[in-house]
Amino acid sequence: MFDRLPDTALPPLPGVGYKPQHYRAIMEDAGPIGWLEVHAENYMGDGGRPLAQLRHLAERFPISVHGVGLSIGGEGPLDAGHLARLKHLLGWLQPASFSEHLAWSTHDTQFLNDLLPLPYTKATVQRVSDHIDQVQEVLGRRMLLENPSSYLAFAESEMTETDFLRAVAGRAGCGLLLDVNNVFVSATNLGTSPAAYIDAFPLDLVGEMHLGGHDEQTDDAGAPLLIDSHGKPVVDPVWALLDYTLARSGPRPVLIEWDNDVPDWPVLAQEAALAGRALARVAG
Repeated sequence: MFDRLPDTALPPLPGVGYKPQHYRAIMEDAGPIGWLEVHAENYMGDGGRPLAQLRHLAERFPISVHGVGLSIGGEGPLDAGHLARLKHLLGWLQPASFSEHLAWSTHDTQFLNDLLPLPYTKATVQRVSDHIDQVQEVLGRRMLLENPSSYLAFAESEMTETDFLRAVAGRAGCGLLLDVNNVFVSATNLGTSPAAYIDAFPLDLVGEMHLGGHDEQTDDAGAPLLIDSHGKPVVDPVWALLDYTLARSGPRPVLIEWDNDVPDWPVLAQEAALAGRALARVAG
């Protein structure tokens, strides 16, 4: 088990997922932003404007690095080359936090451009924990594992998602990233209670929270189907769920994710300001 602490040095303030088109606006007036998050896979190359801008940003803001390509839940071994590039990035950047998704995205030598779900079994706990152990030992830091957005449940699952995450964190010694929008999306799609999920979640292990927008559709039976799209403002029920969560956890770093149909900076900054107000309410 990896036991070095802390798992994050991010401040309990609002952050945003950084997009290059916002670089100048952020450098001139960051507004409510206390930290930034970048996707690891966008910065694994050598040189160029993206890395130069990231170096400048890191001089002013704590940086969270979020990975989407390790395939933590994959049945095969982790990609050694990918892990080496990730280690190089974190080595020079020295971010305040690193996180990855609970998902798989590889099969044999093929990489799938999606974050696919896992059955919650004892065998999966062991596999995911072993992979996290390897990541943490190679990187020399404790990582955060993010809860997924779900569209179906596996018949072979032996435990709830919250029990699964608790078991993995206990075995591997990692922290957790709580995506509040994912909780709402999954609960709506699976017909469960988002508040009950939060009540069962090991909030003491949470080093970072995420919020984002989602698309609303219906399935073949006419039931609501939510898609975690990261292309719209956060909806009121998700803001309410954040309030519910923060009242139980206390202040945490809260990120606004907006990865598709990215708006101009003032729109994103306003979403971050709303997150700041939620944090101020619980701090007060």
